[in-house]
Amino acid sequence: MIGISEGNGHPYSWSAIINGYDREAMASCPFPVIPQYLGEHPESDFGISDARVTHIWTQDAEASRHIARASKIEHVVARMEDMIGEIDALLLARDDGENHLAMSAPFLDEGIPIFVDKPLADNAPDLDTFRGCLAQGRPILSSSCFRYCEELLDLARTGRSQEFVHATAFSPKYWRTYGIHLLEGIRAVMGGGFEAVRDSGGEGRSCIQLRWKDGREALLQVISGIAGPIAFQFHGTDNWVRVDVFDTFSMFKAQLADFVRFAETGTPPFDMAETIELVSVVVAARESLARGGTWVEIG
Repeated sequence: MIGISEGNGHPYSWSAIINGYDREAMASCPFPVIPQYLGEHPESDFGISDARVTHIWTQDAEASRHIARASKIEHVVARMEDMIGEIDALLLARDDGENHLAMSAPFLDEGIPIFVDKPLADNAPDLDTFRGCLAQGRPILSSSCFRYCEELLDLARTGRSQEFVHATAFSPKYWRTYGIHLLEGIRAVMGGGFEAVRDSGGEGRSCIQLRWKDGREALLQVISGIAGPIAFQFHGTDNWVRVDVFDTFSMFKAQLADFVRFAETGTPPFDMAETIELVSVVVAARESLARGGTWVEIG
């Protein structure tokens, strides 16, 4: 486990889902929602196969030690590279995409399978480099946990998704880190094939128009400083469906289980071209905002 970023508690939660956790130490986790939802699950819900998070490094040694105590991690290392030769796979848990390429590079050079927190990248040059790494067969996996949202997957399984011509979605926080959640959720129901995107928002708020190649559309809003669940609405000509999402534990566990199987077998659970497409939307929308809200084609 490496990395920590502001507002993101994944090093705590992901490690706990795999290792179990110490309730007393986790009670002082700086993200109160994590001990809350972990506490809603019995001990039998924790653990994935025989996987263990055995080593941790973050930019903050004190934070690393606390995560290790809370999530039962044996080794706190002084440098992330100290893990090489000691681990079989790596979780990169910080969600600021501009740091992902540099942090993953030493491990990819050693052929170590790596899961990169969403979004894989948040800029075009790094995304192009990751695309090249995947073309070379480097063992990289990355997705939003909303790929594993049962409420959305259940809707997709009904076959009703073919009726939907428009979607709306909302998330708190920031487009560069949370926009991928909305895109992954919409794609789970309505599929990919995006053509263009524009962001007509401003500071602290993103107002994203997204267009598919077949003419379907979506409107996505990500606003900082307000509360509320990530929510989706899907609209057809004669019906609509609203989906609110709360069960992050189950989504995280399914996501981590897929990565453990990937690390064990080398077989990816999905085509990373899907992730590349979604991250391309994240990058193109940021470019649109910088251009004053013009439409940008998905590259």
